[in-house]
Parts: sequence; C-alpha cells; structure tokens
Amino acid sequence: MNVLRGQIARWRDAGERIALVPTMGALHEGHLALVRLARRRADRVVVSIFVNPAQFAPAEDFSTYPRTFAADVAALAEEKADTVWAPANIAVMYPEGFATRIVPEGPAVAGLEDAFRPDFFKGVATVVAKLFIQVAPDIAVFGEKDYQQLMVVTRMARDLDLPLKVIGAPTVRERDGLALSSRNVYLSAQERAQAPLLHRVLTLCAKKIVEGRSITTILAEGREAIERAGFALVYLEAGHTETLTPVKAIEEGPLRLLVAAKLGKTRLIDNVAV
Repeated sequence: MNVLRGQIARWRDAGERIALVPTMGALHEGHLALVRLARRRADRVVVSIFVNPAQFAPAEDFSTYPRTFAADVAALAEEKADTVWAPANIAVMYPEGFATRIVPEGPAVAGLEDAFRPDFFKGVATVVAKLFIQVAPDIAVFGEKDYQQLMVVTRMARDLDLPLKVIGAPTVRERDGLALSSRNVYLSAQERAQAPLLHRVLTLCAKKIVEGRSITTILAEGREAIERAGFALVYLEAGHTETLTPVKAIEEGPLRLLVAAKLGKTRLIDNVAV
C-alpha cells in the first residue's frame, strides 16, 4: 500500500492525471478496451486486480472464479498500463476487525441483480470506495456490460462527493453479439452457440419499443423467447437509464433493457440502450 501511495504522490507532484480501471482479473478484450480508454483520458493508468469476496454469496463461485494473474500482467504490459495494484491477500483489503460497509440505495435496489444477490452491491460499493481512496484517481473506467454496477458506482461517487469522474465504456462483444465476460469460459460448446440469443432478444425488443409497441407486451414476448431457447430466465426488465426504476412507456424517459439468465451453470447478463 505504501509503495502504491508513494507512486501516486509522485505522479500528483508532476501534475499528471490518473485513471483507475478496477477489475477482478481473468482479463479479456473487454477489460483491455477499458485500459485503452483510460489511456486516452489520462496520463497514468492504474489497473487493480482483486477477486473481492465481499460481493460473492456463499453458494457463488468465489473459489473457482478464473484467476490468470501472470497472463493478466503480461496483457497489461502490452497495453502500457503504468501500475497493477494487486493486493497480496484478502487481509490487505479486509484486515482483521474490518467492520465498515457501504450500503448503497437508489439504482442498487432496483429489483434487478439486487433482488437475487442481496449483498452484491454492498460488496461492490465497499471495495470500489476503498480502491478510490487508495488510488485517488481523477477518473475511473467501468464497462457498461455490468450496467447496474456502473450506475451504483456513479451514484456512490456523486453522493459521497468523491473527487473523480466515473466513465462508462461500451460493452465489447464477440462477432455473434455475446458480451465478453470472464465467466464465458464456463460455457460448453453447445451453450456457447446458444448464448448470443440473449443479445438478439434484447436488440429486437429495443427495436419494437422504438417502433411504439407496448413495453409490457414486448417484455413478455422477450421473456418467453429466452425461456423457449433453454435459458433459465432471472429477469428481463426495462429501467430508466440512470435510476433503473421500472419504465412502462418510452415517454417516461431514456431507458435501458437489462437481462440476466442462466445457461447450464453459467449466469449471463447483458443490456442495451433504447
């Protein structure tokens, strides 16, 4: 920690602008796109790698979450990231006696991920707040693929008067539309062939909404299509772009379609703007 803060202080003394890209490792092209965006917007880029136990429920995949640290560091060197902040162990972030949590509201209680993972955004908000304090960046870059997370972090930074700007980067996709995710490695070959249907359903629903059809009807049709294709649907909802509160008509403001579904043992999420 002292080494990190010393480096940050030297950059600050030189008047350099600092960007942070928080990750849990297992980096793919989506993460590297965030690093490139950060590089364009700042003089120095810090990438954090920490698999945060506080955002995993007991039955989730913390112990088996992909960890590819050596490959991650090599990829970040290729992208000319300036520093990798990788806490050596959990105790660095959560020392013995750690007793403080951030409990976000607003977009964190929109009935989406939070309805099925009730402690998830508490864990995200707490670790991200710590990273913001540790790195003291001017900007922090997050992917739009985890859209609710992006809105939660944006709201937290604003509400706590943190002196940084949160920037959302467009979702990076495979050629067939599947959003890049570290968890895609869990998909079997057959599941990988099925997985792009989520994005196809989202884009078709968005098109129909723009054409003026009933949002309620379109969502019902989309849910049916997803389940018919063999997914276990978690949710498909239309929410306000910033607050994520449910939207029943396009006139209620800019909206986002968000979906989560399980394919086999793999949980996939995606979203599109309308």
